[in-house]
Amino acid sequence: MKLQRILVAVAATALLVSGCSGRESGGSENIEGGGEGATAQSASGDFGDLQDVCQSGDAQGSTAQGVTADEIDIGVFSDMGFTKNAEFEEAATVFTSWCNDAGGINGRKVVATTRDAKLMEVRQRMVEACRDDFALVGGGAALDALGVKDRLTCMLPSFPAQAVQERSAGADLEVSASPAKIPGYDNYNGFRTWVVNEAYPDSKGAVGMINGDSAVTKAIAGVTAETLEAAGATLVYNELYPAMGVSDWTPYAQAIKSKGVKGLIFMGEFGQLAKLEEVLTNMDYKLDWIDANNNAYNASFIELLGKSADFQNNLVDLSGVAPLESDEPAVAELEALYEKYAPNAQITLPAMRAMSSWLLFAKSAASCGDELTRACLYKAATAETAWTGGGLHAANDLANPIPPQPCFNVEQATSDGWQAADFNPDNGLYRCDIPARKLVADFGTPMTLADVGMSMGDFE
Repeated sequence: MKLQRILVAVAATALLVSGCSGRESGGSENIEGGGEGATAQSASGDFGDLQDVCQSGDAQGSTAQGVTADEIDIGVFSDMGFTKNAEFEEAATVFTSWCNDAGGINGRKVVATTRDAKLMEVRQRMVEACRDDFALVGGGAALDALGVKDRLTCMLPSFPAQAVQERSAGADLEVSASPAKIPGYDNYNGFRTWVVNEAYPDSKGAVGMINGDSAVTKAIAGVTAETLEAAGATLVYNELYPAMGVSDWTPYAQAIKSKGVKGLIFMGEFGQLAKLEEVLTNMDYKLDWIDANNNAYNASFIELLGKSADFQNNLVDLSGVAPLESDEPAVAELEALYEKYAPNAQITLPAMRAMSSWLLFAKSAASCGDELTRACLYKAATAETAWTGGGLHAANDLANPIPPQPCFNVEQATSDGWQAADFNPDNGLYRCDIPARKLVADFGTPMTLADVGMSMGDFE
């Protein structure tokens, strides 16, 4: 029974950190890219404000594991065998198809292999990646900490779309192009401060929080509670629910109402939140705001909300990633690439972060020319001081990632879809005047090369 409870908890964690939308796909799969009938001259290698990301050429030599004169082998982590969510594989298909149509990286074709961890097989997939891949790009797994020791031992660089656990996020040889998590900081401090002190100050003394019962969400809840307290908010309701959901949300809704909760933070799968809101709405209990967490930023959540889409006030913080509803040129370009190379796929927030990771990898690898090595790749990537993924998100200093950039942007759910909330942006699409908050409590530290008896001197 204990093992069963653990599996249920981590299963819910996977659903939280990687949404439920997307097409079903199973097993590892090579993604070589290249549109049907495409040639190297059929696509531009530019993206957004980035020029010549991918290009033809005549690269020579096998300069590192996974690199030959003809191709570069990349691993893409995913839990899609469990979640049935193929968003990272789809992002890899889109990028590699476009890049290879533009000539590859100095003429080398980019070949992506999906490393499907199926939730519990992270270490097995990492062993395979250590054996075959040049780098990991544009993926993520709910239990990613299980593979970090092996990754560092084999000196495998990682450009994840998202890092989840404390031992993984910010670990050595990892470069997050658009980090959702920075060790020792709460990236959501700007949003939390705005929502209780500026947007809805009447809710400040009556904030509630409800979380799926798993180790990961409990850690997030601890970070959130500390930040709320620092912002002067009072947490009047703090509850866990069974990680795989409940059949009747009435008792939770009644407790929220009896406590007089005015602002609610929900950490869990967005389908469960929609069910909770249905009960609250039917009780005619309207909160000032609900933080739906940005995993809910999709059309499916709007549909599930029904009449609650307009009755309740659902907000999400995109943490400085451009909304799909914006007129940002890079977003339009991304939509066009998806339409061409993966027309049945949905562009999600993790998919946008994955694309930024792929672009960072390609730009860095191209700068190495013929002599493409892991050390050259990593050095080039970590030299970027204002990386935006071509305009997909606010600028991140990858040379000095700590403290993290403080930009946030808030989207609001309506029955007509998502729209920008009135959060007073001061930097284009974003607001960047509230610093990320350094945490006081110890929520864990990322793994280092020293932890596995290695150093940067061993990196080639």
